[in-house]
Amino acid sequence: MKFSRLFPVVVLLLSAFTAMAQEQARIPAGISIAIKAGNAVELSKFMNPTVELLLLDKEDFYKKNVAETILSDFFNSHHAEDFIIRHQGAKNDAQYAIGNLKTDQGEFRVYFLLKKVGQELLIHQIRIEPDDGK
Repeated sequence: MKFSRLFPVVVLLLSAFTAMAQEQARIPAGISIAIKAGNAVELSKFMNPTVELLLLDKEDFYKKNVAETILSDFFNSHHAEDFIIRHQGAKNDAQYAIGNLKTDQGEFRVYFLLKKVGQELLIHQIRIEPDDGK
């Protein structure tokens, strides 16, 4: 008898905790929107002052403005058509996402890592590599 009264409360609490955990693992929507639009200027608004960028033949740590220029060049030569996040997660104060970017030059796998800086989540790493379907 007591369990039947307690059960709805337990279900409600579990649902609330699950929703909170999922909310914490959400990547800011502006990142997906910027990638889908091929807009490096908007994407840079979410970047840490120094970003590790792994993009085709470039692999290094760059200042935010240099990373923005490199990404702009990429998006100018690979016009974005669609971007979908396939997986995302969180651990400690870091979050990550893996997605698929479709361009007029082919498909790419996109990975980005965000870390908490103060109260903001900022991109610390972006990896864009050809998606060979594996």
